[in-house]
This record gives sequence, structure tokens and C-alpha cells, in this order.
Amino acid sequence: MNLADRECLPCRGGVPPLASAEIERLRAGLDPAWQVIRDHHLEREYRFPDWKSAFAFVARVSELAESVNHHPDIALAWGRVGIQLWTHAIDGLSESDFVFAAKVDRLTR
Repeated sequence: MNLADRECLPCRGGVPPLASAEIERLRAGLDPAWQVIRDHHLEREYRFPDWKSAFAFVARVSELAESVNHHPDIALAWGRVGIQLWTHAIDGLSESDFVFAAKVDRLTR
């Protein structure tokens, strides 16, 4: 199943972050533009032709985040949006981070 078709599952803490092997397995299901940083978080930058388009994308990501209760760090600049993802409850990566990243990519289509 495509990562974007899966559900983001809530993490309440008390479980370990994903190990490197599992991170790499899930990473293979994402667009290559996503980077894994120190096995701790995912990061990607999206480019847009102007401020308005970038801002509209942030609004769509925000709506998605609220609907699945999984909230990224978002940086907005003229023509650029940076997304960082990790599961704060475990201070590392969970499967839901990869699922959310794939769902964010779908918003650009």
C-alpha cells in the first residue's frame, strides 16, 4: 500500500523511535526530495512561483495536519515552504511521519 493511503496513527509516547533499518525501508516509499536528518526527523523544501502559492500550500498542509492530528514544523518564505516532521511524543521518527510526508506530497498535485 502507498504510504499516502495509510492513516496517521496517534503516538502517545512510551515507544522507541524507529531504528535506522525501518527508517530506510519507509524512506524508500517517499519522494527522493525528502531527507532523513540524523535518524531524527524528515525535512523537505517545496518551491512555488510566488508568495500566494506558497501561502496557499501552507494552508492545505495545516488543514491536513488538523484532520490527522499530526503537526509538522512549517517555514514559509517567498516562493518556498520548508516542512520538518518528527513525532514529538517520542522525540524521533514514527511511521506516521512518513505517512504524513507522503500525504503532503499529494497536496502538490
